Amino acid sequence: MLSTVTFSLFTLAASLIAAAASDVLSAKPYAITLQSRVTPKGHPSAVRSKAVKAIGVHLDDYFLGTDLQWWGNISVGTPPQTVSVAFDTGSQTLEFASIECTSCMQLNKFDPFESRTYVRGDNVTTLDFATGVGVDPVVNNDYVLTVRNGTDTVTVGGVAAKNIPLFTILKQSPKFDIVPFLGIQGMGSQAEGFFAAVTRVGLPSLFSTYLTPHTAGKAELLIGGIDDTKFKGKLIFADQTGDGDWQIPSIQISVNGRTTTVLRQSRSVICDSGTSNVLFDTQTTEAMYALISPNIKPFAAEPGAYGLPCSEIDGLSATIDITFTSQSGRPFNMTIPSSELNVGPFSSDPSTCQTLINAFDGFDGLALVGGSLLKHYYSVWDVGNQRMGFAPNGF
Repeated sequence: MLSTVTFSLFTLAASLIAAAASDVLSAKPYAITLQSRVTPKGHPSAVRSKAVKAIGVHLDDYFLGTDLQWWGNISVGTPPQTVSVAFDTGSQTLEFASIECTSCMQLNKFDPFESRTYVRGDNVTTLDFATGVGVDPVVNNDYVLTVRNGTDTVTVGGVAAKNIPLFTILKQSPKFDIVPFLGIQGMGSQAEGFFAAVTRVGLPSLFSTYLTPHTAGKAELLIGGIDDTKFKGKLIFADQTGDGDWQIPSIQISVNGRTTTVLRQSRSVICDSGTSNVLFDTQTTEAMYALISPNIKPFAAEPGAYGLPCSEIDGLSATIDITFTSQSGRPFNMTIPSSELNVGPFSSDPSTCQTLINAFDGFDGLALVGGSLLKHYYSVWDVGNQRMGFAPNGF
């Protein structure tokens, strides 16, 4: 999910930088292929700090026809109260539902009056979002939150940090009612909040995500470390160019091994674990769909969404390769397999199935990929070195 102000979920301060330059590399891209799990000399995991043990957090998968969000538990307050949050790389702040939110339908909301360390702020802010909880595009500004600022002690994996800035949700629109978690822990590209606090006590300034399909389970967030057992082959790193969000440069998109002039344009791609689908501008979206099926059409009831009769979607070939540029200057491909094309029937028309690419023209030339890509790769989000690393996770 992305804020309409900052294009990132629940972010109050981050802003997007300009789109990537238009130069196209002529080198032939290579796919990240499966290899041995032996850790090579110089592998980032071999040089990570040993001063403090990395913090592992088990993640559950919010599945509703497709994998939507990955979430886990943190603790807030003194004594600690369990708060379930989605760990979202599209934002930098922490916010969650409190008992003051009468419109929040989630159970076990945070009670600020029971925390001895909670400090209540005076700033109340309204946030609206450009993308929603699920795969449906936002229509008529139907994702809105009202939040209050404050501070409290936050504990993750047994490690406590004091006076962490946060926001408690006071009111939410009905579209948020379906989520099983209380809020969001932002994991943006700048060290903020709890993450900044733990890096100050010795953890490397990076985290890794092992996002898996719901059929596989065992998803995990690892703060301050890289787990070599969760991926195959070598990590390939690309420069991170975003300001708050995570952006990496792309030079080409191909669909089923084919590309076009539109798809060969350079662009920056936001990597957002808090979004399920992928988002491109309308021209790019329709160029991609043209290489899949002429029967994929805009769905009028949900502007930005596309679909086709459910009876026609099974068996369609829709392999999407996005070509990025590594830090060494070599192109490499990351692949969204055909199995991700169908994200389920539209609620208003169960005979029509939605497809995974949404059109959105509000990113100033940027694109966005979410869980449909990230759940097929082990991802390293290296804040300290402003880079991202990827290797196949086997799914």
